[in-house]
Amino acid sequence: MLSLAWICLIAAGLLEPCWAISLKRSERFRNIRWGIATVVFLTGSLYLLSYSMITLPAGTAYAVWTGVGAVGTLAAGALVFREKATSVKIFFVLLIIAGIVGFQITGGV
Repeated sequence: MLSLAWICLIAAGLLEPCWAISLKRSERFRNIRWGIATVVFLTGSLYLLSYSMITLPAGTAYAVWTGVGAVGTLAAGALVFREKATSVKIFFVLLIIAGIVGFQITGGV
């Protein structure tokens, strides 16, 4: 069963693509609504990350947070902005996922 720390960590990682997309849409914070959304998503992501770090080791939490965020942002960019998801990009995203899983299997926590 997932602990609250892991749930918060995954949620923090899932907020990363949200703030990345809203940041792009804010047009260097000239669009105030998207700028506010960026700050809200970023604050939420960092808060949940910090909460998870109360229980989880910092290295583990940060690695998972950045991995989930990178994968999610790549997928969101492809879906929202029609950015190309080439086979090479997908391969390297799979390497990120493999690294996170390998880290956990070898006793990352």
